[in-house]
Amino acid sequence: MASSMLSGATATPTRLAFLGSNFHFRRLPQKGLLCYSKNQKARIITPKCSLSSSRPASQPRFIQHKQEAFWFYRFLSIVYDHIINPGHWTEDMRDEALEPADLYARNMKVVDVGGGTGFTTLGIVKHVNAENVTILDQSPHQLAKARQKEPLKECKIIEGDAEDLPFPTDYADRYVSAGSIEYWPDPQRGIKEAYRVLKIGGKACVIGPVHPTFWLSRFFADMWMLFPKEEEYIEWFEKAGFKDVKLKRIGPKWYRGVRRHGLIMGCSVTGVKPFSGDSPLKLGPKAEDVKKSVNPLVFLSRFIIGTIAATYFVLVPIYMWIKDQIVPKGQPI
Repeated sequence: MASSMLSGATATPTRLAFLGSNFHFRRLPQKGLLCYSKNQKARIITPKCSLSSSRPASQPRFIQHKQEAFWFYRFLSIVYDHIINPGHWTEDMRDEALEPADLYARNMKVVDVGGGTGFTTLGIVKHVNAENVTILDQSPHQLAKARQKEPLKECKIIEGDAEDLPFPTDYADRYVSAGSIEYWPDPQRGIKEAYRVLKIGGKACVIGPVHPTFWLSRFFADMWMLFPKEEEYIEWFEKAGFKDVKLKRIGPKWYRGVRRHGLIMGCSVTGVKPFSGDSPLKLGPKAEDVKKSVNPLVFLSRFIIGTIAATYFVLVPIYMWIKDQIVPKGQPI
């Protein structure tokens, strides 16, 4: 499985620097990337598929709202563990993504935010006692699946909002969230909450999608939900106050490291809370009021279009698996 670690990267809307190397990349509109090196003149290179494509701040993203996500998972929960996970979030991917979370002690207090059916939690309880783990999700249908898993019987399972966590400040040793950030209307607020609930020295681990570079995949990604750029993850963590921010790339084995189609589970981002208390970041009111009534026709149309876009990403891993079977090993696919 192809993976790499980006340590201490800093991000702005126009520039991404990888500390510890001699390379700096500056994004040029429709011109690819400008690469600088100590020993080379600047030259234009074609963007690599492993780098995130630029993405406008505003996109339709028809399922990136809590009410739409609620109903989306009302039906998806029926087949989530058996059809969705095998193509996007395998056990070996899960274990690799959780490794940077440093779950090294059985008595650690862990919150699994957006824990859903408990698939990621199964990886957590390999290292932490189940009674010390809390699974939180807004979907009762997903949580019902988690309650059926025997290793999770002693976990605390609650409904809640990732952007307004029902935990006190300085509460947990570890914060884990896998496959949830893409449905947060305000990801920065969710990361800020992760900082708040952690104890000093605690570590947050957010696992989520990465934005595609291939035009068709990019179109459907932006129609469906939030596929962040790698730089955005790092920026959200750093703005919230986290230190030692790192990003680890993950992906299904049969993709052979290909990232141009985006990945529903494409990276694991970690950061350490350096000081006790709330995040130093100040934010305004929440972006979405779930209690506010919505137009049923607008809601239904958004839900249908978003679900159609999601179907594309059910087919992508099948397509990549077929290519993996056909193309000789060692050759790019």
